[in-house]
Amino acid sequence: MTLRRRWASLSWMWLLLTVGQSQRADDDKPNIVLIMVDDLGIGDLGCYGNDTIRTPNIDSLARDGVQMTQHIAADSMCTPSRSAFLTGRYPIRTGMVSNGNYRVLMTLAAPVGLPRNETTFAHLAKEQGYSTAIFGKWHQGLNCNYRNDHCHHPSHYGFDDFYGMPYTLFDTCGPNLSRDAEIAISGRLWISVQLVALAALTLALGKLSGTLCVPWALVLFLVLLMLLLGHFWLNSHQSSLYWDCLLMRGHEITEQPMKAERAGSILVKEAISFLERHREGPFLLFYSFLHVHTPLPTTEDFIGTSRHGLYGDNVEEMDFYVGKLLAAIDDLGLRNHTLVYFTSDHGGHLEARLGHAQHGGYNGIFKGGKGMSGWEGGIHVPGLFRWPGKLPAGNVIDEPTSLMDILPTVAALTGGIVPQDRVIDGRNLLPLLQGETQHSEHEFLFHYCSSFLHAARWHPKDSNATWKVHYVTPVFQPPGAQACYETHYCQCIGDNVTYHDPPLLFDLSQDPSESTPLTKDTEPLYDLVIQTVADAVKEHRKTVAPVQPQLVPERNRQFVSLMSCCGVFPFCFCDKEGEEAASKQPFD
Repeated sequence: MTLRRRWASLSWMWLLLTVGQSQRADDDKPNIVLIMVDDLGIGDLGCYGNDTIRTPNIDSLARDGVQMTQHIAADSMCTPSRSAFLTGRYPIRTGMVSNGNYRVLMTLAAPVGLPRNETTFAHLAKEQGYSTAIFGKWHQGLNCNYRNDHCHHPSHYGFDDFYGMPYTLFDTCGPNLSRDAEIAISGRLWISVQLVALAALTLALGKLSGTLCVPWALVLFLVLLMLLLGHFWLNSHQSSLYWDCLLMRGHEITEQPMKAERAGSILVKEAISFLERHREGPFLLFYSFLHVHTPLPTTEDFIGTSRHGLYGDNVEEMDFYVGKLLAAIDDLGLRNHTLVYFTSDHGGHLEARLGHAQHGGYNGIFKGGKGMSGWEGGIHVPGLFRWPGKLPAGNVIDEPTSLMDILPTVAALTGGIVPQDRVIDGRNLLPLLQGETQHSEHEFLFHYCSSFLHAARWHPKDSNATWKVHYVTPVFQPPGAQACYETHYCQCIGDNVTYHDPPLLFDLSQDPSESTPLTKDTEPLYDLVIQTVADAVKEHRKTVAPVQPQLVPERNRQFVSLMSCCGVFPFCFCDKEGEEAASKQPFD
């Protein structure tokens, strides 16, 4: 063999060895798909006991992976819960709270959002070479000083790609006759303002140049008519439909106002496109559903398909889209190399009703719901993990875990380093998921309502018990109800809460529905549990450094200078997806 041929042979061997080493190195960094549904109740899913709503695709994750039965959100409202999910930290630490009953970002035109110095799981993955994306709901702020500064855009929090809703669904975003009429009237007023302004300008220039002989009174009349029409047009634009209900691709507004009923199919199509573009990996995809938040925009294919009205239809459509994401992962050959996680941001919204029809989720045996940060129904959420060959199929874990655990778990999966300069409240779930340990690292979890601690739980290291202590609970209205129908959401402080001294005590391992408070007479460990949890709360509070609350009323309100606009303000109408292309179903 000549030297050249020997060299070529050795070169090929070296190349094959290098490729093999590279592939083995990549195998240590799985793709990650995180799926979060908005306002989904744990009792809405078949794998958590529901036998009247069809969720076969989500149920398959439980069958093929690991199911958490004590998975807990850090808050029972959207904005703070999602901030904790992104950062692995209680919202009280990041300032995503208020000093009162303002509990979420109230408008896209408010100069507030997740502080830029916070580190998200997307940051950690990106530092390790991952392509990152978020599709769907953001609700962590957008602008600070002017309407296009995008200081709180997902791109500043580790996400390479964003397509979705920077705010959240509100009732005004949904398809209905009044909404369509509002858009139509406003559009005609806008055209009228432009035409009258053009006529007035033409006549004025003609009069000044001597080319037109018209009375100044006519020009003045047209100017007054333009101002009058403009006044009506601006009044028609007071609705959050224009300023909050919009979609963005990257930093560009693509729909204003958005057509919510078609958004779901577009977003899933975009997510699948991301998977196809990055099939070589590694990638982290955060799919943040607009489903199943009111006003429940649902395509015609799913209207009337469930046994639970529009809400059930919306849940079943959401499950269909989950199936499309899972099918894309399989079709691209990524199933065994992708960890899939599924959850909800908090419990179902019991007060969401239209007439007598329930438009909110079902929280199973758990008391309370969205907005109730102490009761289990507001914070007890689904937790499903699938990673074939790495996690045992069909395993059920009854240990307390948290949405905040995702950041340290992503760090462990990607080789990233959890921030060392701040308190991280989440814990790496891999040892628990893979069966290396049988006990949760969460001995205590604390349950806040905005900046106010309402409850805490204790899971002793040498026991299967989980104790729950309530210091504050909401007052349900009307009397006898199990929700806050009169205020639409339960409140954190004031006359609509009850302060308990001594606190309420439950053993969740024996009474998960929190139906019968324990007393000194019924529980021998009562004093020990109350004191132990009180000491833990005291130590926890020592670790909470004061930060500026983001959601206070004076800042968490609409500022005209921050209203997002896809055109020349205030003429903000656009549909850059195109009616025909966007209305087509991507799945046949």
